[in-house]
Amino acid sequence: MRKLLIIIFTLVFNFSFLNAEVVKDTIIKGNKRISDETILLYGDIKLGKDYSEADINNIIKNLYSTNFFEDIQISLNKNILSLTLKEYPVLNQLIIVGENSKRFKEQIKKVMQLKEKRSFLKSLLAKDIENIKSLYSFNGYNFSEVNAKIKEIDSENFDLVIEIEKGNITKIKKINFVGNKSIRSNRLREVIASEEDKFWKVISKNTNFSENLINLDVRLLTNYYKSNGFYNVEINSKTAKITETGDAEIIYSINEGKRFVINKIATEVDSVFDKEIFFPLESVYKDLIGEYYSPFKIKKLLEEIDNLIAKNNLQFVEHNVQETLDEDTISVVFNIFEGEKSLIERIDILGNSITTESVIRGELVIDEGDPFTKLGLEKSVAELKARNIFKSVNYKVEDGSEKNLKRIKINVEERPTGEISAGAGIGTDGGRFSVSIRENNYLGEGKQLGFDIDVDKDSLAGTFRYNNPNYDFLGNSIFYSLRSETNDAPTRGYENSIVSGAVSTSFEQYKDINLNLGLSASYDDLSTNSGASESLKKQSGQFTDISGNYGISFDTRDRKFMPTEGSIVSFDQSLPVFADRASIGNTLTVSKYISLSEDIVTATKFYASAINGVDDDVRLSKRRFLSSKRLRGFKKGKVGPVDGTDHIGGNYAAAFNIEANLPNLLPEDSKTDVNVFLDFGNVWGVDYDDTLDNSNKIRSSTGVQASWMSPIGPMTFVFSKALRKTDTDNAETFNFNLGTTF
Repeated sequence: MRKLLIIIFTLVFNFSFLNAEVVKDTIIKGNKRISDETILLYGDIKLGKDYSEADINNIIKNLYSTNFFEDIQISLNKNILSLTLKEYPVLNQLIIVGENSKRFKEQIKKVMQLKEKRSFLKSLLAKDIENIKSLYSFNGYNFSEVNAKIKEIDSENFDLVIEIEKGNITKIKKINFVGNKSIRSNRLREVIASEEDKFWKVISKNTNFSENLINLDVRLLTNYYKSNGFYNVEINSKTAKITETGDAEIIYSINEGKRFVINKIATEVDSVFDKEIFFPLESVYKDLIGEYYSPFKIKKLLEEIDNLIAKNNLQFVEHNVQETLDEDTISVVFNIFEGEKSLIERIDILGNSITTESVIRGELVIDEGDPFTKLGLEKSVAELKARNIFKSVNYKVEDGSEKNLKRIKINVEERPTGEISAGAGIGTDGGRFSVSIRENNYLGEGKQLGFDIDVDKDSLAGTFRYNNPNYDFLGNSIFYSLRSETNDAPTRGYENSIVSGAVSTSFEQYKDINLNLGLSASYDDLSTNSGASESLKKQSGQFTDISGNYGISFDTRDRKFMPTEGSIVSFDQSLPVFADRASIGNTLTVSKYISLSEDIVTATKFYASAINGVDDDVRLSKRRFLSSKRLRGFKKGKVGPVDGTDHIGGNYAAAFNIEANLPNLLPEDSKTDVNVFLDFGNVWGVDYDDTLDNSNKIRSSTGVQASWMSPIGPMTFVFSKALRKTDTDNAETFNFNLGTTF
């Protein structure tokens, strides 16, 4: 048997040897653009090496894979390897006709496999045309026509002309929901990004039918249902109709599944850690037992765990979540255990063409040389995403040069950071107009610039803002502003022009607690009307103010926009540094949100503001007023002290509001949300004349507020009744507002 194996091995060896030949030289023909050295490199051809038939086949495969050559012929004879090549022609210029948008042209070039100054492969052209059509369809152009024409310059160079007729954008005319038994369709329309096409939304891109937007809607609906206990919800979408006129009807099919309640939450801690560290979680767990399951609640608990880990300086800690379903209940177990002990050797930043690397590294909570933890890495990614200057932030962890070292690659995709918006409205208190320009990543340094203009019947104001959200790379921000404002309110007895500037910084002092410090300066030129009283005329003058400001806020709301639970408390104070007429200002706001049921959210709000003169009277332009939003049932600024017929405001203002949503009061297809409210408030305190009417009587009102998505834009109607007022107050039973931002 052994002899047989030796014979077989010898025959195989000799066969391979006989079919192999040593390459001592090469002859390359037909290449004009590609150098001999490049061909030898890509073909992995080396002199002095034995080449068999299989090796030569590999050379051919390697060279074809470069897409440089249309035909390759190779022969090996008398130790000379001969290559005869035919290169592909070159795509000299890519010409796009029918598309004027620079952004679209850049996107077209990105989705095409054919590139300028590279090999022109006709076989790729059909696929490129399909990719361009898909691009347009993705952006709402579902009837685009794309054709290609090849222009021969010579046998080796071609131009490619892409002719585009993109047609009209497909508009969303109707959005329907099927299968939603527990949540109203009107509420779901508030959740999704897509909007039905209405003539007042001519600038909104969310009325354009696109695959991208529909996919986003599915994710938003899924997250919303899961946040309300529907653990296994399934959302599907389909286009019911697309006509040549560019109309689309979208149907979201919803399988809600069961709604789950949390019946158990526990923490399993590895024996290497002190279990007592995590005992504070038990009280948090108790509050959640019996509530509907929400992944956001679980995420909040993970943040609490992370805070305890950071507070106790625990290293190499990892955790996961185990969720167990049983009928309509769910149990949650957090496992905390010791992870791999590794250090961060290097952090590479990729993808940033605009944003400077120092800005990105300044947002990271980890650094080279730190212990590697997935927690620290994910927190860093979250901080980068929160800056809102990146479309996406991804990471990859690789082994380092040694066993206990890790290399991290953070890849960012930058987003366009310039914004322009405008708003307009009309109501019973007059009309208004505003325009805003923003740049959120100025010079690639993450700095924010903004300019606003606001106009209404009594005032004109322009504001310039500059904000550096992380000026010291410790998460602290610094803010600058310049403002010019002119007010002419005949019913207040004066007019004035103010130029002001401010600088401030804000930082998180503790979880959910933020502090801000600032310094402001202003120049106020104030004059009273000819019909003003003599006491009021004495308020005229030119005033210079320099003030120091500080504030503190505590925010536990579940979300900033339309919160359903939690609260926010804030206090601000202004102290005089230098002033022609010094005063101290204080403002306190408190808001509490409670969900009584699936759709009903109650809001309780308190507002109090005070301005007190140090050595002299508080000037008119600094006095406090109540808006018609804080005290409904009364006209804006028409509550409180009067001088003759002028409402001059007071040193103090306060308001207390209770309101609740009534989702089922009107039919769903009315597209109307209704709230009931009860408001209390007052403006009082005049220090320059004791004879003025200065009633300390608390005003109150009640009523109904309806928000309607009308054919001409969103409208808000307030029907109210003043329950308690004075003879000098200007009450109103009806108020409306029409307007939108675009």
